[in-house]
Amino acid sequence: MDSFRVLVVDDEEDFLETLVNRLKKRNLDAVGVKSGEEAVEEIREKRYDVVILDIKMPGGMDGIETLREIKRIQPLVEVLLLTGHASVETSIEGMKLGAFDYLMKPIKLEELLVKLGQAFEKKDTHDQKIRGAKIKELMRFPGRVFKQIKEEDKE
Repeated sequence: MDSFRVLVVDDEEDFLETLVNRLKKRNLDAVGVKSGEEAVEEIREKRYDVVILDIKMPGGMDGIETLREIKRIQPLVEVLLLTGHASVETSIEGMKLGAFDYLMKPIKLEELLVKLGQAFEKKDTHDQKIRGAKIKELMRFPGRVFKQIKEEDKE
């Protein structure tokens, strides 16, 4: 599996640390955070390809609120939901909000790796389409694209 950026969000510290380490051993660029608030900060600061997000987290932001905010900040990032509480209804709500899929805890690493690969492929396909559209626009209207780049640089 090619390396891509994965953010793991789970309040269970042992699970989080173990999963991040196992992903790193498979050459994935994995980072772990313990709360929805930390996840949102991380998403604001860095680009990720896939987020593994626990639905049930104590504190200010639960998984669904975190999902909404992640999708607002980085709409193309793919999100895999984890649930250990058999809350299928919440997982379905998450899917309606744009999550790629959900997995029940305890998760099997091989199953997770397959889902991660599928989620990354979907995101990569979207990224390629956007790049292709930008290239076509550049070829048709080079002045407009360079004007947009200058305006983005000012921000």
